[in-house]
Amino acid sequence: MAIKLKGHETFGLREGWLSKGLKEISNNPKVFTQNYGADALGVGSNMAKAIRYWLKAGGFTKDKPKEGTVLTPIGELILKKDEYLEETFPLWIFHINLAWSSDKATSWYLFFNEIKLEEFTREELTEQLYNKLVVMTDKISERSLRDDITVLLNMYTKERVEKYDPEEKKISPFIKLGLLKKDGNKYIKTQPLKENLNEYVVMYAMEKYFEYKKTDSISIEELLNGTFSPGKILNLKRVLLNEYIDKLAEQNYLTVNRTAGLDMVYLGKQTEKNIIVKKYESPVEIIKGYYENKA
Repeated sequence: MAIKLKGHETFGLREGWLSKGLKEISNNPKVFTQNYGADALGVGSNMAKAIRYWLKAGGFTKDKPKEGTVLTPIGELILKKDEYLEETFPLWIFHINLAWSSDKATSWYLFFNEIKLEEFTREELTEQLYNKLVVMTDKISERSLRDDITVLLNMYTKERVEKYDPEEKKISPFIKLGLLKKDGNKYIKTQPLKENLNEYVVMYAMEKYFEYKKTDSISIEELLNGTFSPGKILNLKRVLLNEYIDKLAEQNYLTVNRTAGLDMVYLGKQTEKNIIVKKYESPVEIIKGYYENKA
C-alpha cells in the first residue's frame, strides 16, 4: 500500500490557502511550474509546495500530464459557489476527502479511521500511528511521522493567541469543525456540534462510503464503525448518527429499515413497489444539491 508522510513541508493549512490556490490554478494550470508557484501565490517556495500538496490530498485538484494542475469537479464547484470558503461546508468536504486519502495523507487516514484512541497524549498517538505504519511499509521516517502529528494536531486544535497577527494567517480554518480539543497535554476526539454539521455533509460521507462498499444497503453499525464510514470520519456517536439518518430519511435521501432489529440504510427513497430511487447519483451531485438548496 502506498503511503505519504510530510507532503506538507511541515506547513499546516492556513486561512486563505485553499481559496488562493483554487483561484490561481483556475487562472493558470501551470502555476506550479515556475518557482513552485511561489510568486503567483505570494508565499515562499516550500509554502507553495504545501498548498499544491493540500489541494491535491483534499481532492480539490489533480495533476494532468502536459496540462499541469487542474481543478477537480469538486474544486470547480467550491470555487464557483464559495470562492473565499467562508462557510464550513467546503471545509467539511475537504476534511472527508483528506481522511479518505490513505495514499496522500496517510496519517490523517489512520487517525480518523484506524486509531481507536478517544483521549491521548502526543506520545501515545505517535506509538499507535507507528505501529499501524510498520504494517503498511518498511520505510518509515520517525521525523516525518513526528512532523505529520504536529501538523495534524495543530490543524484541528491550535487556537488564536492574544497577540495573534491576522497578517500571518497561521491559524487553521479546520479548528471550526470541532473534531479535536486539547486539555493540558491530552488531546480528545470530539463530536461536532449539530449546528455546525449540515446534513449534506453527512450525506456526502455516506455516498462515498456506499460507493466504496459497492452495495445498496449498509447497516447502521457499519455506518458508525466501519473504516471510511461517516461515524469514523466525522467523530459521530450512535445517537447523533441516527438523528442525521432519520433527518435524511424524512427528506427522502435515505430509506431506513429498523424492523426485526435489521437497522439497514438504503440510499434513496423506497417506492410502493419496493424500488429504491436515488436523489443523487454521486458525491459531486450532493455538493451541487447543497448549493442549489441554499439558493
